[in-house]
Amino acid sequence: MATTRLLVVDDEPGIVSLCKRLLERSGYEVIAYTDPAAALDFLKQERVDLLLVDIRMPVISGFDLIARVRQKQPDIAILIMTGFGTVEMAIQALRQGVDGLLLKPFEAGNELTQAVQQALADSQQKRDIARIQALRPLFDITETLLAETRPDRLLDLVMNAVRGHLRCSHSAYYRYSPETGALELAASHGIAPPPGKSGLSADLVGRTDALSAPLWVSAEGPGEADLQSALVKWGLSSAMTVPIVRQKVRGILFAGREPGAPIFREVDLEMFILLSRQAAVAMENALLYEELRDYVRRVEESQQALVRAEKLATAGRLTASIAHEINNPLQSVQNCLHLAMRKEVTARKRSEFLQLAKTELERLMSTVQRMLDFYRPGAVDQQRVTVHSLIKHVINLMSSQLEERNIRVTTGFSSKLPPIIAVKSQLEQVFINIILNAYDAMPQGGELHISARPVRDMVEIIFQDTGPGVPAEDRTRIFEPFVSTKANGTGLGLSVSYGIISAHGGSLDLAPGRGKGACFRVLLPVKGQRQ
Repeated sequence: MATTRLLVVDDEPGIVSLCKRLLERSGYEVIAYTDPAAALDFLKQERVDLLLVDIRMPVISGFDLIARVRQKQPDIAILIMTGFGTVEMAIQALRQGVDGLLLKPFEAGNELTQAVQQALADSQQKRDIARIQALRPLFDITETLLAETRPDRLLDLVMNAVRGHLRCSHSAYYRYSPETGALELAASHGIAPPPGKSGLSADLVGRTDALSAPLWVSAEGPGEADLQSALVKWGLSSAMTVPIVRQKVRGILFAGREPGAPIFREVDLEMFILLSRQAAVAMENALLYEELRDYVRRVEESQQALVRAEKLATAGRLTASIAHEINNPLQSVQNCLHLAMRKEVTARKRSEFLQLAKTELERLMSTVQRMLDFYRPGAVDQQRVTVHSLIKHVINLMSSQLEERNIRVTTGFSSKLPPIIAVKSQLEQVFINIILNAYDAMPQGGELHISARPVRDMVEIIFQDTGPGVPAEDRTRIFEPFVSTKANGTGLGLSVSYGIISAHGGSLDLAPGRGKGACFRVLLPVKGQRQ
């Protein structure tokens, strides 16, 4: 345990000798002076816990000495002694924040020791109260810092917190750059010392980084002489720097006060250290959030690319079934125009042929528009969607392809099926993907049954085919990208479909069905999911 150091200053050598002997007998380390100026020189380089000083001394009075000592060591305990105690003197002592008053001569040997013990206790209590009062607003700023997840905005909050809680005009943060291996000024307000290179002979910031320890410097002490000179050159009276070292954060926090302002005290350094620790946690938290946002952004971009790629692949597979829907109207239009151009055709017949050609062209345009809507990235705006109408539209779109393979489609829709809020084109893609999976699973024909019903606040859609089903070893990973049970499959259809349904706030899974065929279940919320 460290020995308590006491500084005794009195112009009477006998009193100094007596105090030194009594206090050392009680276990204190005592430094004694009869010259106040010599005591001040000592305090420029050394620290003590308590000053025991006589009030009436030539050249420098006890109260003048106390004022100068407070500038160098603001948290020191003060015990004054005098042989001329008055009410006015007691009031002046209270104004200067002394911790005790002792009258000379001492009536008993232990009177001095008890007065010193009480002064030390009172001083510690005042420091504890001041620390608690200072910590209360720190808790509030901690919550504010941790709530901010944008690194650039967080630095502004940290700079404001340093100036506000330490009552200073100058603050700065220096960030270590792995690319250059040096400290760089990242944010500042007011005067910001140059970062310099890291080293024991560097300026304030670089030396703090090299030592990995806080530095506290005042122009007149404490602090090393070269740093004190640097403060004067920068136009500051006192400054503090605290290193920040965490897994993802390395830097230096700086706080400075201009000439004329009170110098920083030890309690200010303690506050600065606490604040820097909270700032370090908040900075690391913000960087992690930034990395997470970047990761989510890349995942979203990759998912959108997968959706577009699967759309193109699915549309290519639909070309065969849609080709005849385009060719048939074209053939009809050609025949109608050919007949309308014959000379022997009456005006009435010619009008009927032209009207029929117009009807076929409108049907052709509608088919082409549906294909364009599918090919192009659709709007992500959600709208009111009638599920059974959308499923019927998809079945009609694929009817020719299904009929060629002798696949019969049956449906069963609840009469109480509510509409949902969703992105229509994306749901259309999901339904086509699932139906195409059933198509590929039944090359010799079969049956696909599609049903839909309300389930609480969801709509449940079931796709049940009579194919061979999904192998047991693939059931747990069927929705993973590039996992396919088909020889030439891309393995993206179900993965993209799963992402689309999840984005709508629903679910897509492989459910136990009737028979050995595959049974896919889609659950979609009635109110939709904001994208």
